[in-house]
Formats: sequence, C-alpha cells, structure tokens
Amino acid sequence: MLERISAALVSLSPAEQRVAQLVLSDPLTFSRLPVSELAALADVSAPTIVRFCRSLGYDGLKVFKSRLQGSMKEGVAHVHRSLHSDDKVNDILVKVIDDTMAALSTYRCNANRKKIESAVAALVFAHHNNKRIEIFGLGNSGIVAQDAQHKFFRLGVPSTAYVDVHMQVMSASVLRPGDCAIVISNSGRTRDLMESCAIANQNGATTIVITSSFSPLALAGRIHLEADHLEGFERYCPMVSRLLHLAIIDVVATSVALRIGMQDLAPSLKQMQSSLMDKRMY
Repeated sequence: MLERISAALVSLSPAEQRVAQLVLSDPLTFSRLPVSELAALADVSAPTIVRFCRSLGYDGLKVFKSRLQGSMKEGVAHVHRSLHSDDKVNDILVKVIDDTMAALSTYRCNANRKKIESAVAALVFAHHNNKRIEIFGLGNSGIVAQDAQHKFFRLGVPSTAYVDVHMQVMSASVLRPGDCAIVISNSGRTRDLMESCAIANQNGATTIVITSSFSPLALAGRIHLEADHLEGFERYCPMVSRLLHLAIIDVVATSVALRIGMQDLAPSLKQMQSSLMDKRMY
C-alpha cells in the first residue's frame, strides 16, 4: 500500500502530497490519529484528508486506515531488501522470496474485488456470446500474456495472445462491443500498448488493463486491475511484478472458469488430461 501511495505522489495536489508524505513517514501513527490531528500535522484542512483517501480509490478515511493497518500486519514478516552485487546466493534467495511474498501478501490485502468481478463478468459475457478475448503484452509482459492464453485455454476459454506490435494493432482494429482486450504492462507507459488499448476502446471493446496505478495505461483502460510493485529497473529486469501479474491472471482465469461452470468443462478437461498422459514416459 505504501508503494501505491509513492507511485501516486505525482498525480496528487500539493496539499494531498503533504498528506501522503505524512502517511509514508509514519504509517502506524497516521492509522491511529483522528482527522483533526492529522490535518494539523500535514498543515491541511480535514476535507483534504478525505479527498486524499478518495484520490487513492478509498471511500473515506476510515476505510483507508483499515486497509493501511491491514497492509502493515500482512507485511510485518516479509521485509523488502535491496539486492547488491556482493550478495551471496543465500542472501539473494531470501531477499527475492521475501520480496515476492510481501508483494503477494500486500496484493491480497489491497486488491479491488469489485474491479476483479467486473473483469470476470466481461470475460464470461464474451465467452458465452462467442466474442473475442485478446491479450496484449510486450517484452516481459509478453511472456505473461502468453501464459494467460495458456491458462484460459486449459480452462476451456479460447483466447489469443499477441506479443508483436503490428499484430496487436491489427487485432485491436477488428475488436467490437462485447469483445475483451487484456493489456498487460509493468510500467503502464509503453506507447505501443497505449495505442492498441486506445484502438480497442474506440471500437467499443472492453479493455482490461493489468498495470501500475496512476500510470497512463491505468487511466486508459475501462477496467484497471492494479499491480503495484516498485523494482530497481536500473539494474534488474522486472521479477516480482511479473509474478504478481501471473497471480492476477490466475485469479481472473479461475474465476471465469468457475462462473462458466466447471461441470460443463470437466469432460473436455478430462479428455485433454488423458491425451497429455499419452505423451509422458514412465
């Protein structure tokens, strides 16, 4: 949650930024003080505190405090540590796994259930009405897009992943109302993905974006599934964010399959499993 607040700083008003800095400097104290004291400490009015909470997507200060306290409890056992060139293998193992566990735990606490339900409903509608489900990603996110296609396919939901810019534009150009485009990006600032998302929107398709909060892509998608995790881009390719994206795909794909009805999918899944068993050596 603190990473999400940090990412949102540039989009907040100067007064709201002072509130954000107060949260980041001492989240535990912020979660315990009344609004009048918080306003005095941040040198803002009480309504500004409430506006700050709403700017981050929360209904009010009470809900914001509840989520803030929950995120601190969830993250207490797993502290993010920066990687260094002289780290031993054991150090790297502990740091990477702890960082991953902290990110997934934070997401479990902060995930917007309503947005996930909206994405699932759109995908179920597309499936039931023989509409298209297209998945776009580039680079590291392209790998996630291909995994998403595989996951949907295994669960009986046909979809297509495109990891080529030209194919994405062509695909977005033929989407129509009722179709779904899932756009995946760690930064949310890739121009080519923004272009494909815009074309899909213009054609009336439902765009579901999995990306960081307050990024241009997050604002462009019709349904935004937040995936917030800060990583050291100057040294390493995205690691934990990729795993977070994969987890979100798993949640959405499984939810879609259950809404469709696993009893309807069971025969085809059983036949698929039987066919795959013939490919194995014993």
